[in-house]
Amino acid sequence: MLVLLPPSEGKASSGRGAPLKPESLSLPGLTAAREAVLTELVELCAGDEDKAREVLGLSEGLRGEVAKNAELRTAGARPAGEIYTGVLYDALGLATLDASAKRRAARSLLVFSGLWGAVRVTDRIPSYRCSMGVKLPGLGALGAHWRTPMASVLPEVAGDGLVLDLRSAAYATAWKPKGEIAGRTASVRVLHAPTRKVVSHFNKATKGRIVRGLLTAGADPKGPAELVTALRELGYVVEAEAPDKAGQAWALDVLVDEVH
Repeated sequence: MLVLLPPSEGKASSGRGAPLKPESLSLPGLTAAREAVLTELVELCAGDEDKAREVLGLSEGLRGEVAKNAELRTAGARPAGEIYTGVLYDALGLATLDASAKRRAARSLLVFSGLWGAVRVTDRIPSYRCSMGVKLPGLGALGAHWRTPMASVLPEVAGDGLVLDLRSAAYATAWKPKGEIAGRTASVRVLHAPTRKVVSHFNKATKGRIVRGLLTAGADPKGPAELVTALRELGYVVEAEAPDKAGQAWALDVLVDEVH
């Protein structure tokens, strides 16, 4: 099982670990594309601060994020699973998983990123600010920048098992499962049951809980139909829609009344 996650907008501080070693990151086929984004982002943020804030879509109150990006090559690095914070990652609670669930997380979780493309939760990265929706002056829109290298690298990473896609729309632009892989991909929405609307908090928290539940239970569904069964066994109300034709992903709706 491969689980595709969005990053969090907010991130923990880099800490005092050793600096980033780009060549040590997982998915080495993305190294050149990562270096291109990293180089332009650092140069942008080391120059005109106001221009950098405009490009990155940052408010005046987030001015410090520009300075942080300028120091990415020398800042301390920590496992990505510690860097990413926020509602989804709080609910996932990687640090509190037992040893076997942590090993499953290291194998199966892949976090998409405007800067890194995609990383494992064990990859050591510095704290940064660069969403997939950013359009850098030199490289252009990051979603488009990542599309070609992702198309080359991700099919092998997906292997022959289930792909559970929990990404937000912006991050889904970087890679769309196609062909045979799409047929074993399940895209999940979380809906507020009384209104049948997507509500941000319900969506993020429940996705984190879903991943935690699957990891803790040691579930290893081989495809979307088996995933529906696994989620129902975990107590979720799931509505599933199989694709009309080959080469399309399954659509799963998880209905939630409230999140504690």
